[in-house]
Amino acid sequence: MVIIINIKSPYEIELIEKACKIVSDTHKHLEQFIRPGITTKELDEIAEKFIREAGAIPSFKNYQGFPASICTSINEEVVHGIPSSRKLKKGDIISIDIGACYKGYHGDSAWTYAVGKISPEKERLLKHTEKALYEGLKVIKSGVRIGDIGHAISSYVKKFNYGVVRELVGHGIGKDLHELPDVPNYGKPGTGPLLKEGMVIAVEPMINLRTHEIYIKEDGWTIVSKDNSPSAHFEHTVLVTKEGVKILTKRWCDG
Repeated sequence: MVIIINIKSPYEIELIEKACKIVSDTHKHLEQFIRPGITTKELDEIAEKFIREAGAIPSFKNYQGFPASICTSINEEVVHGIPSSRKLKKGDIISIDIGACYKGYHGDSAWTYAVGKISPEKERLLKHTEKALYEGLKVIKSGVRIGDIGHAISSYVKKFNYGVVRELVGHGIGKDLHELPDVPNYGKPGTGPLLKEGMVIAVEPMINLRTHEIYIKEDGWTIVSKDNSPSAHFEHTVLVTKEGVKILTKRWCDG
């Protein structure tokens, strides 16, 4: 089967970069509000207001029926947590996934944050999941294959006996929030679709403290680790170049 992956034009890349900058700025804005006592619904409202004032629209709102502007996944929740009246507590970790659509093009980034002081095992999970993301990004350039990314991520994570979620993957992104190719967080080197200059993909390790297995809660959206152990999620939207990768959702603290 031939997989058609869109190569983005310079004009498209410019718009995607703008969308990604809005996503990154929204994360920066939200971070100051992540504290014990705030509800995830309040975070959602703050994010939606910020995205719209920046001239974009929230990519996730009403996407396949999702009822909110951002995903807020707490502790054992892996992804797709629905903002609600639930209040954050000291010791929680929260994954916030944000998408913004600017003039028809999307940007997407997730980050997992500590709420106050967290346990050492949660600290290590966040540290190593973030590191796994960058291990995956290091191998990206024109001419490598999708399997190389997943292999780099899973090879790093397995040293800590963490569970790499297999049913959920990264993805291409552009006019559509989710485009080809799928970007799994596991794989064999030299396998999968070939990356070419001008492709834009979202790489997003989702790593559980123990089991890789997951289930979906009764709300039909929230995905949770099967043993209810903590889970972390880190994601960047990136541009494939001849030399390597350009992070489009680059964080403000990365310099």
